[in-house]
Amino acid sequence: MPGVRDPRGPQGDEATEGSSKTGGWGRPDASMSLLLDLFSGKLLDPGYAEAAARREASGGGGADGARRSRFGGGGVLLVLVLVGVLLAVAGAEVRRSEPVAAEQRARLIDEIHARTGETDGLQRRLDRLRDETERRRAAALARSDAGRRARRELAEARTAAAAAPAAGSGLVITLDDAPHDEAPSGGGPEADDGRVYDQDIQVAVNGLWAAGARAIGINGQRVTPVTAIRTAGEAILVDYRPLRAPYEVTALGDPGTLRKGFEGAAADRRLRQLQERYRIGYATRRSDEVRLPAAAGLQLRYATLREGR
Repeated sequence: MPGVRDPRGPQGDEATEGSSKTGGWGRPDASMSLLLDLFSGKLLDPGYAEAAARREASGGGGADGARRSRFGGGGVLLVLVLVGVLLAVAGAEVRRSEPVAAEQRARLIDEIHARTGETDGLQRRLDRLRDETERRRAAALARSDAGRRARRELAEARTAAAAAPAAGSGLVITLDDAPHDEAPSGGGPEADDGRVYDQDIQVAVNGLWAAGARAIGINGQRVTPVTAIRTAGEAILVDYRPLRAPYEVTALGDPGTLRKGFEGAAADRRLRQLQERYRIGYATRRSDEVRLPAAAGLQLRYATLREGR
């Protein structure tokens, strides 16, 4: 019908101009000719076709290519099989060596227990010999006034050097590792923060010396002026003998004087900070019966006056 336009075709002056140039309606996709050429392959570089022709002529894309692909896949499969075999052999070796390692470990533990028993037996024998020597010495010195005087002086020196047992009243400080179910309130996530270290015991010992202690022992081990308190691995050693928690630091002396001199001092403040921050066990108590043995392995040292001094 005249005067009606197709809504899908060009409209207005542009439609009239286009139809006059082409002699009719233009293609709707005329403006998309670049995409049409791309999809139809007209814009491909001729070099692609030449390269494909050369590869076809050299036989690279035929049965040989498929054969090489199969060989390549077989090589990868062979490598995987070899790796699996090596892993299986290594696992078998580990499983075979586990009983041997367990047996060696058990044998080593038995040897440690045996050597520890021998050491304890030798220590008991040494204590008996010391007691016998002391009795013979006391009997020999008691025969004269000079001997009795020398005996008193020797007893005082032996007590000061921890070479003789000591007994009396005193103060006991107990240090223990924090419970496993109580995490420290600060200082990082390390699990070792709640353990008692050798320096913590050193602080307690030095604080008791400063408070007026006459003698000190740690878990039954007598402390001398030259006693070494150190850590080896996870164990605390006192004169190279390992101790286990809880650690009892026993001081011989008047309990009231010791408590007054220790509480509130620098050592007490440090231990209380460890208790509050890391949940380390810390307590003090009075004891009316303190018994400390003589120091083991005491070495005598002599000082001489140099000439001209």
